Amino acid sequence: MKILALNPPFLPKYSRESRSPAVTKSGTLYYPMWLCYAVGHLEKSGHEVRLIDAPAAGLSAEQVIDAVRDFQPEMAILDTSTPSIYCDVEVGAALKSAFPDIFITLVGVHVSALPEETLSLSDRIDAVAFGEYDETLLELADKLSVNASDDESLANVRGLAFRSRAGKIVRNEARPFIDDLDIIPFVSRVYQNHLDITPYFYGHSRHPIVVVVTGRGCPFQCTYCVQPQTMHGHRYRKRSIESIVQEFLYIRNNFPDVQEIMVEDDTLTADRKRCRALAEALIATGGNKIPWSANSRADVDYETMRLMRKAGCRLFCVGFESGEQAILDNINKSITLEKITAFTRDAKRAGILVHGCFMVGNRGETKETLAKTLKFAKELNPDTAQFYPIMVYPGTSDYEYFDEKGWIVSRDYRKWLTDEGLHSSVVSNPDLTYEELVAFCDRARREFYLRPSYMFEKFKQMVTHPPEAKRIMKAGFTFCKYLMQPSIKNRASKSSGSARPCCGSGGSKPVTEAETKISGD
Repeated sequence: MKILALNPPFLPKYSRESRSPAVTKSGTLYYPMWLCYAVGHLEKSGHEVRLIDAPAAGLSAEQVIDAVRDFQPEMAILDTSTPSIYCDVEVGAALKSAFPDIFITLVGVHVSALPEETLSLSDRIDAVAFGEYDETLLELADKLSVNASDDESLANVRGLAFRSRAGKIVRNEARPFIDDLDIIPFVSRVYQNHLDITPYFYGHSRHPIVVVVTGRGCPFQCTYCVQPQTMHGHRYRKRSIESIVQEFLYIRNNFPDVQEIMVEDDTLTADRKRCRALAEALIATGGNKIPWSANSRADVDYETMRLMRKAGCRLFCVGFESGEQAILDNINKSITLEKITAFTRDAKRAGILVHGCFMVGNRGETKETLAKTLKFAKELNPDTAQFYPIMVYPGTSDYEYFDEKGWIVSRDYRKWLTDEGLHSSVVSNPDLTYEELVAFCDRARREFYLRPSYMFEKFKQMVTHPPEAKRIMKAGFTFCKYLMQPSIKNRASKSSGSARPCCGSGGSKPVTEAETKISGD
């Protein structure tokens, strides 16, 4: 079957698959990784797939349609996110107009949380694959390839919500998670066959970069984290060490220009014994020749870090979130400030850089706790730091909490971002408005990065570690303009969120509130 897998057009360099989808100040652009895993799984079973990443390629909806006109896809899979959902639906409708017989299916965290609501946005969307969707899409494609698109056939596809021929929205039972992740082909092979990897960039990592996962799901219960709560669950399912090592070697042999591998597991270090086994295997096979980074919790012991560093680990991306212990407890972080401090000290001693993430506006946040967080960030002094306002996504316990409190100021998903596509917030509590949260993040970045001691450290790092210089200069060039300008006005303060074109550079007509069938404020 001919299948179009599309990361739809929206904003230039919009990272739809980020845990907090947005256009970033550092120029970071995520791979459409989960979509690519599904592509590999479909191709393995004989389906013909054309993968297009419109934000990376700078394509509008019209350009995407022109690019696949000769291909004549019979099925389209569109990735989605909360801030872009109205535009994602519009692109699906445009594909249906161009190819009337195409079967349009949406995937991603937003539609996994709200499958029925999403289908109600447009009768041009045929289905939503919710949760972990690799096997759901494969079963659906197999049925469609033999023209089994009748209600009875679709009703048997677990993990699917669809529109019946009578127009009724039907949600099937959930699909179990995949236990043997080794059955999914290397995502790096999909990148090699379908994508130009040049545009993809992480502000904290060396460039060019390749991003993989070694496992799915996260055993921790943080209230804000959307991936485990909507798509992959809280059980950490792991690829075999042999499979991971083989992919590292594949990347080394097939991507000669790649300077880093990013392991995008929610928390690679959740299983420290496995981390040590992986490190030893990489050292033994030469898989440590390319530096790599990983998402980590702030509780890894020094000896594990030391071994990981020997195996090529260059950086940990860590969610510190707050400098107030009560807030960490409120969001089920299961960590202490003392452990965070010790972890950061030990990481530096082991020679591993740290990218620290701080999220403000959490349960119990006040002006006083904001000040504590900024002070704590300066004391920790990670290699890079990220400050962003809380983003409460549908499907998370945070969304339910703030919704019950009446603190979500808008249901218009366009307002989850500023006009420029930067992180915003739609959460105000009695002590802090969303405007104050956004303004604090802007101020925190300036205070953190413009310290003379920090700038001196960066200059020294560029001189003593030349491979880091390219990364620092590439991120810094984009980032500096945000450090030097006043806070950008929050789009949630505007009466309408429909000013931005929905389909990227093509300038197509935006979806109106009437067309989305969802009210705004």
